[in-house]
Amino acid sequence: MPSFERSAVVDAARDVFWRRGYAETGIAELEEATGLTRSSIYNAFGSKRGLFDAVLSAYLDDVVRTRLRPLGGGDPGALEAYVDDMRAAIDADAPRARLGCLLLNAGSSPLASDDADVRALVSAYAAEMRAAIRAAVADRRPDLTPDAVGALAAVCASLVVAGLTLARADRDAALGTLASIPTTLESWGRA
Repeated sequence: MPSFERSAVVDAARDVFWRRGYAETGIAELEEATGLTRSSIYNAFGSKRGLFDAVLSAYLDDVVRTRLRPLGGGDPGALEAYVDDMRAAIDADAPRARLGCLLLNAGSSPLASDDADVRALVSAYAAEMRAAIRAAVADRRPDLTPDAVGALAAVCASLVVAGLTLARADRDAALGTLASIPTTLESWGRA
């Protein structure tokens, strides 16, 4: 029985991986952040990669799905609330605020080129996000045909991905990209 709380270790490691990326994170940094020894990390997670996989899984459940859950529940303002929440997070003066999306960061790293599991996880995340945004667009714009809903949802999802990707390098561009979503939602298909 481990003498540590697994979720606390995963959260501590998340901050290191999120800030530095998988390849740039050393085991010594993970030992310092988690308070575990190398052997405890390896015993609990199998490897640095095993810990990273646990971090990605927890991030998907705790951060991403928590934000996506309200989308498509019948609230026509849910997508705008989702975007406002992301904008507030990026605009906050907090350490995680300027790091972008951990999954998108992993998906654009060299690790994704070499690892089918990371590619599959990021692809599944993108599909889940697109489906949630599509459902939210349908709630927001019931006047549109299913094809128009799909096209608008694709644009909105692309703007979300762009905003979350830009957050790491250019906060103002990220905020501006996300701010364009409500206008796009309102004006789509209208003369």
